[in-house]
Amino acid sequence: MSLATRVIPCLDVDAGRVVKGVNFENLQDAGDPVELARRYGQQGADELTFLDVTASSGDRETTYEVVRHTAEEVFIPLTVGGGVRTVDDVDRLLRAGADKVGVNTAAIARPQLIDEVADRFGAQVLVLSADVRRCRPDGQATDSGFEVTTHGGRRGTGIDAIEWCAQAARRGAGEILLNSMDADGTKAGFDTDLIALVRGAVSIPIIASGGAGAVGHFAPAVHAGADAVLAASVFHFGELTIGEVKDAMRAAGVTVR
Repeated sequence: MSLATRVIPCLDVDAGRVVKGVNFENLQDAGDPVELARRYGQQGADELTFLDVTASSGDRETTYEVVRHTAEEVFIPLTVGGGVRTVDDVDRLLRAGADKVGVNTAAIARPQLIDEVADRFGAQVLVLSADVRRCRPDGQATDSGFEVTTHGGRRGTGIDAIEWCAQAARRGAGEILLNSMDADGTKAGFDTDLIALVRGAVSIPIIASGGAGAVGHFAPAVHAGADAVLAASVFHFGELTIGEVKDAMRAAGVTVR
């Protein structure tokens, strides 16, 4: 029996408001996170992801207050990421109401953070958030042609994205939130090449992120190897509903809840 594919709205939060841009630039206000979270819970979202998009670059803590309010209103699993640097940060987020915690920039700086979080809280709590882009001609090349970025996609690392995902899985990450920085906000479809490469390297669940623009974009991501599909602006601005996405996936032979 195949597990049902999850549909996950993503709330990118900056200074307590949901924002959305293209390739993480030119951020526009998209509303109140608690209101949006409530709406998605009613629409049938399987989970919610909440990313503090400027926490690492702005060097400040995730807004625990907003997490607390969201968790009080919504009764589906909540993953929170952004600015998570230590095991204590994870502990605070779980106490605030998060079910899972995403790590990104801090884990690249110190991969042992993955081991520490998994050892203390279990793999099911830990989501590796990987912001991945195709290597630039003027940058460092990697074996796969994909590199991991940090600081909301603003800084390349020269680290091979596929190897990094495999290492994180070995260290105890329970899931990978795989965000294509090239596709992010473009609404041109998920990067199925990237999804397939990571699927070949890990056995843990993959959440595909970046590029959703139409109901027909979601099933190809699942067929490429994703276990869950994530989108932001198409949901926030009412272009698509979760129900429409699930109907289209069902029609394409994908099992959904």
